[in-house]
Amino acid sequence: MVVLADDLIWATRLDQMVGAAGGQTIRARDLSGLERALRELPSAVVIDLTSRAYDGIAAIRLAAQAGAAVAAACQHDDRELRARARAAGASLVQPYARLHADGRAIIEHWLAGVEPRREGQAR
Repeated sequence: MVVLADDLIWATRLDQMVGAAGGQTIRARDLSGLERALRELPSAVVIDLTSRAYDGIAAIRLAAQAGAAVAAACQHDDRELRARARAAGASLVQPYARLHADGRAIIEHWLAGVEPRREGQAR
């Protein structure tokens, strides 16, 4: 799986979540790095949407067009960005706080093809 993040803390956290969920990662820090990584490991991508080095929505489109499953992380109060991420091709968009609290389980469910349920929501 590819982890696209230019922030060292979130790059490390996302990498660790994927590893804890049983996945292996290639890290990328910008769109050209994502393009290279998709040639090596094209099945899935996790994208940090809060970036100064790349456009997160463009990154989602690039990964989705390459046939990768896409998950994204962003601020909890940015509903517009979450909606744009889904429209661009992300199958999972989660707030940082939720990933920080339960990232391994969320990534495991996503990799298994099951959307994680929200607190209080029936399956």
